[in-house]
Amino acid sequence: MSNDYRRIAKDGIWDNNIVFAQSLALCPLLAVSGTASNGLGMGIATTFVMIASGLIVAMLREVITPQVRIPVFILIIATLVTLVDLWMNAWLHDLHKVLGLFIPLIVTNCAILGRTESFASKNQVLPAMFDGLMMGMGFTMILVIMGIVREVLGSGTLFAGAALLLGQWASFLELEIISDYKGFLLIILPPGGFLVLGFLLAGKRLIDDALEKRKTHKEDSVAIDDASLVNS
Repeated sequence: MSNDYRRIAKDGIWDNNIVFAQSLALCPLLAVSGTASNGLGMGIATTFVMIASGLIVAMLREVITPQVRIPVFILIIATLVTLVDLWMNAWLHDLHKVLGLFIPLIVTNCAILGRTESFASKNQVLPAMFDGLMMGMGFTMILVIMGIVREVLGSGTLFAGAALLLGQWASFLELEIISDYKGFLLIILPPGGFLVLGFLLAGKRLIDDALEKRKTHKEDSVAIDDASLVNS
């Protein structure tokens, strides 16, 4: 993998993460992350739209004029979301009922429009698709992590109803973490989503600070070693 693809991957998953860095897509994040299964389903749907929109916009970047680019981008995204919505309604109907209105609202996800405008419209097909994949994976990662935390603390289960929502292939994901657990209702409710998101943001900040201190310490050590070699 070239350095450019490594940078795209790092940006999408960590440095420029849709939620952590850009603070976008918070509405579906807080609404559907009550369980890990819901978060995974929404994440996969959003990732598909991001990859496909990156592909189409990159292919048409020489054809779409700057004056009409935003309406065209929105039309492309809306078409893809409609296809995803119809497909999920046909093949994953239970998940479609749970996610409800938030599937069509993927059209209004500023992160998707932002990536088509800032990246896909200025790059070739493969980098644009890879950027959509990495951004989607970063978003899915946060959705699933929040879903896991809220589901375990809220009801003591993990990926409950995964087979019903995602298909029989996901039955192995269903676990009961805490037996006879009465549940912690606050975590499942919207205020719990804000609390979990706040702790995740704080955790990322601590990790970033630790990595920066480690990098600085390493650079200082290298500088001292180089100075020692020069003096000797």
